[in-house]
Amino acid sequence: MKKLFIGIFLLVIFLSVFLSVKADEIDDINNAINSLKKDLSGKEFNYQSLSARLGEIKNKIGSLEKEIVRKEIEVKNGEKALTYQKDLLDERVKSYYKNVNKNTTLFLSALVADDLSTSLRKIFYQKKIVDEDKKTIIKVVLYVKNLEEIKKQLEIEKTGLAQSKIEVDKQSQILAGQISQTRSKIAELTARQQQLIAQKLASLNISRSSSSVGRCDSDLTNGRDPGFSPKFAFFTYGVPNRVGMNQYGAWGRAKAGKNETEILQAYYNYDEIKKWDTNVEIRVDGMGTYKLEEYVKRLYEIPDSWTDNNLAALKAQAIAARSYVLAYTNNGQGSICSTESCQVVKSDPKGGNWEQAVNQTEGQVMTQGGNPIKAWFSSTHGGYIFSSGEIGWSGTSWTKHANDFDGSVSSFSDLASKSYDRESPWFYCDWGSRAQYNKTAWLKSEELADIVNTILLAKVDSSTREHLYQPDNPPSGTDNWNQDKVKQELSNRGQKPFNSINDSSVSADFSSGRVSQVSFSGDAGNLSFSLSEFKDWFNLRAPANIQIVGPLFNVEKR
Repeated sequence: MKKLFIGIFLLVIFLSVFLSVKADEIDDINNAINSLKKDLSGKEFNYQSLSARLGEIKNKIGSLEKEIVRKEIEVKNGEKALTYQKDLLDERVKSYYKNVNKNTTLFLSALVADDLSTSLRKIFYQKKIVDEDKKTIIKVVLYVKNLEEIKKQLEIEKTGLAQSKIEVDKQSQILAGQISQTRSKIAELTARQQQLIAQKLASLNISRSSSSVGRCDSDLTNGRDPGFSPKFAFFTYGVPNRVGMNQYGAWGRAKAGKNETEILQAYYNYDEIKKWDTNVEIRVDGMGTYKLEEYVKRLYEIPDSWTDNNLAALKAQAIAARSYVLAYTNNGQGSICSTESCQVVKSDPKGGNWEQAVNQTEGQVMTQGGNPIKAWFSSTHGGYIFSSGEIGWSGTSWTKHANDFDGSVSSFSDLASKSYDRESPWFYCDWGSRAQYNKTAWLKSEELADIVNTILLAKVDSSTREHLYQPDNPPSGTDNWNQDKVKQELSNRGQKPFNSINDSSVSADFSSGRVSQVSFSGDAGNLSFSLSEFKDWFNLRAPANIQIVGPLFNVEKR
């Protein structure tokens, strides 16, 4: 009797677990496949979304395959248990009929017995045994029947799953081919778009040198009115090259009492500053050849008026420039250009305080591993120093990521008051302008809405990228979409477009010097983009040559 109930208990557990799997899971997979096939035939779809859905279907099929294997094992175990149970069942049937007859005899005996109470107890006990036998027989019979039905259902599921796998593999091959073609097209478009962004950036003529006469024409300081309101503008902190020494930062550090060594240590990783052979000859493209010190005396990279703390900023620049030219030319074996692409050199020595700084640091070079480091520098970093790898160049051991401000910063106002290069005219600038709007970089609410819509459309359907260039100057040969067309295409894909932007804000990671999120609110609601989502599309779609030129920026509304 005990063995029988143990067997019954095992069968109950087996059947409850087996039947817990939804019977329509195969149907769910087939419905998903049919939906995928329908989308694939549509020609305009989001490949990433479809690929993810296909992956989910494959994962589900894999799970069901494991589940079917588990079911088959359970069925085999159930069959073994039932073989044993059938033997016990035969005994239980015999017991049942025996006890039924016995119960009848006891009933007759009770009628003539002297001790009626005892006889009745025996009858009731015997009846209970008979009832339990009956229940057990019924349960075993039902479980046998259920097991047969489960085996049939398992075969149906295995057949259906096999067909689903064939169909999914087929769709995977189709999708893989289409994704490959689309990715190639997107890569081609991306390269083209990045080239256009680079051309727009070059049109700004942003100077790398702090001695340049060019300055940021900031719309916060020039007071010009574009003639519309509300108006939005994006202000970048610093100029594009933020690697190595920050020239205005060096001057700020000199005014704060830092000497040239402390300044250089803030911007570079190097082993030592050592005396170099000043007889090395530097060949300048289009200008001739100069001894090392004569070359450095002809640099026009930093204002001669920066004389704070015993010419500390000028001395730091002299050491950095000397290190750079030696590394650039491989100790004089190659040549160097005379423009900001290399270092600004003129035919006549600069003289004045600059020559004093050069003489006082004669032959001094920053070295790492015994060789001069390629000491990049630029006018303004906007409060942060980046390593070469962070801006897309090859990674180098002598460049670093560091803060370029005094103390700690937790807000844009902190940055404006604590950055060493805060006095630079390039520190906080909205780059670009439009003549029809009084030479300003302000954007209208609907223009900003168009940029937001463009990003949304590119996200929901990457195949539209070729149509999303700037509306006022699209590349020739393109079917470029204007604001209304972008809104219509966004609506066609089930997205609500913006007609206007009411407000915008920027969240920044002040530990790294990068924007973390750009948020917008308008007539279509509220949404946010990451730096990578927003910046490139803004630069591609924004009118004229309006650009964001770095990873840290803020938005102003007036």
